[in-house]
Amino acid sequence: MSYDALVIAAHADDAESQMGGTLALLADAGQRILLVDLTAGEPTEFAEPGVRARQAAEAARILGVDRLTLPGQDRLLMDTLDVRLQVARLIREHRPRWVYGTGDACVHPDHAAATAITRAAVFLARLGQWERVPGPAGERLADQEPWAIDRLFFPHCKMEPAWAEFAFAVDVSAVYDRKRRALAAYSSIFQVEGDRLLALYEAEDRYYGRMLGVGYAEIYRSAAPLLVESPTVFQPTVHG
Repeated sequence: MSYDALVIAAHADDAESQMGGTLALLADAGQRILLVDLTAGEPTEFAEPGVRARQAAEAARILGVDRLTLPGQDRLLMDTLDVRLQVARLIREHRPRWVYGTGDACVHPDHAAATAITRAAVFLARLGQWERVPGPAGERLADQEPWAIDRLFFPHCKMEPAWAEFAFAVDVSAVYDRKRRALAAYSSIFQVEGDRLLALYEAEDRYYGRMLGVGYAEIYRSAAPLLVESPTVFQPTVHG
């Protein structure tokens, strides 16, 4: 099955917190999106094993996207050749135009590993001649055609300090309630009422929205400079 975009994240809830509004907008526009969680996110703070997976499926349903979980271990995720090749295979299999990773992560070591894994997998997926690479590593990709994505983007990780500069922002005001509901599905990691982290996450989206003259916005950096056909594609903001 082909997808328009793959979102590579360390844990279920990362994609929702970083870009849940964008995911809802893309799904509503008819794009097929696959969330790839590199770990199952276990153990969790407030639930038994397996609960978070069911909540992740519900969050994906709310946003209108698909989800796949790889067998990495939460808290111990490492940027290894094996994980790089797993993700590269997914990119070559699903042939997305866009890939989203986790941007400039250093607070949570799993997030930092996910950033490096995503960058490496995007590069490896576009290379040919794997049959000439000796050993098991070459065999892992030799049976697939190369695939080069159009763009690699990084939403802001909510655990990290705020960005003073970013490449672009998406106005997610119209779908923000769906983002709230997707995050609220994770009662295994967030408190049902008055969760401090959820309040901080929403405050960030409101802050960037205010900066841009909208209710809520999600911000992104780009792996390479942005190129547009015309500067008329940009929306007006309060500061011109």
